[in-house]
Amino acid sequence: MEKVEVKELLEAGVHFGHLTRKWDPNMAPYIYMERNGIHIINLYKTAAKIEETCAALAKIAASGKKILFVATKKQAKDIVAEKAGAVNQPYITERWPGGMLTNFVTIRKAVKKMASIDRMKKDGTFNSLSKKERLQVDRQRAKLEKNLGSISDMTRLPGALFVVDIKREHIAIKEAQKLNIPIFAMVDTNSDPRQVDYLIPSNDDASKSINKILSIVASSIQDGLDDRKAERAEKDGKAEKTEAKAEAKPAKKAEKAPVATQEEE
Repeated sequence: MEKVEVKELLEAGVHFGHLTRKWDPNMAPYIYMERNGIHIINLYKTAAKIEETCAALAKIAASGKKILFVATKKQAKDIVAEKAGAVNQPYITERWPGGMLTNFVTIRKAVKKMASIDRMKKDGTFNSLSKKERLQVDRQRAKLEKNLGSISDMTRLPGALFVVDIKREHIAIKEAQKLNIPIFAMVDTNSDPRQVDYLIPSNDDASKSINKILSIVASSIQDGLDDRKAERAEKDGKAEKTEAKAEAKPAKKAEKAPVATQEEE
């Protein structure tokens, strides 16, 4: 992971917090000062927290577990879909489906339903339905796609959650807490940092700030995925060498065998 530059965070407006009257006192350690009734976040602390967060995320990605991104606010939706999608991680940018984590079995059923509709379209069953039925199935598929599209490949619970705006995504936070799933988040001055395991004190309202933080986060996840790939390639290489050695050994024994029988004769 490249070093986080405070100057770049400043240019992206990561330091702008909320109005002072809306603050959460638990964010006090991360606040630098107050200016024109707005809290200013200490970007040196933000940079340190980014490095800590990214190291942990890279580890999770390298272990092969998925990181589920959650951001349903307008200014974060497209950025999250783009950044999470680029590193092949699932994301929720529409309404959080209640029970998404705590009732994962039901969610998996909905995903399977989506897959079965796709199969119907491929094998021609869909075309044998009446016009009305086809319309109903299409509507159902579109609804499922909207709510669960990006998590259709998620076959098990995620290894972590990454949230933009923990106040807004409080249901997702509660579910992850219940299941002891580590929570990573951009936390603004109006939120309680004790709700999450890894926080990045930052402006979670401006798209420029969200884009900056998520670019760094996605880059560290990619590092973790690359490490996993390299480790696998190394393991495969060692396994091939061992197999080659094992295959070569019996061949030598086979050459000696006829000689021994001749001596016995």
